[in-house]
Amino acid sequence: MSVESILDHAKVRCKAQGGQFTHKRQIVLAGLLASGKAVSAYELADYCKNELGENIPVMSVYRILEFLQSMHLAHKLSLVNKFAACSHILDDDEHQHHASTMFLICNQCQTIKEVPLTRDIFHGLQKSINQAGFQFKNKQLEFDCICDACAARLSSDA
Repeated sequence: MSVESILDHAKVRCKAQGGQFTHKRQIVLAGLLASGKAVSAYELADYCKNELGENIPVMSVYRILEFLQSMHLAHKLSLVNKFAACSHILDDDEHQHHASTMFLICNQCQTIKEVPLTRDIFHGLQKSINQAGFQFKNKQLEFDCICDACAARLSSDA
């Protein structure tokens, strides 16, 4: 699906949830979508300036990213302190079908894969965490990984 149709869908979602999908918010989301990987607010500000001709200050990018997160259009990846577009933007019900989300983050190229956890897996993790005397603070799990393409490249370089 094209970036424009995803942005149109995001605009409808924001309006339905009482939010405004301003021009700058569209630009930042377009940058996330175009990157296809985890990017920092600074990288997004540079992308907006260099690729889209829009000068958006980094602090504004952070505020926009907070808004996009609140609308379930983007995710903050704490492991790498970067952001990514939600892979389920077009499916308004997707976030209700699974208990938690797992992010696989390639530590070489920053490519990410958003993978829903089934309720059974999530409940098993929750049980283990509770038995250890802890509770989930955030149901978003992040894993430091290497994607197949980078692994193949590294093994061929060796």
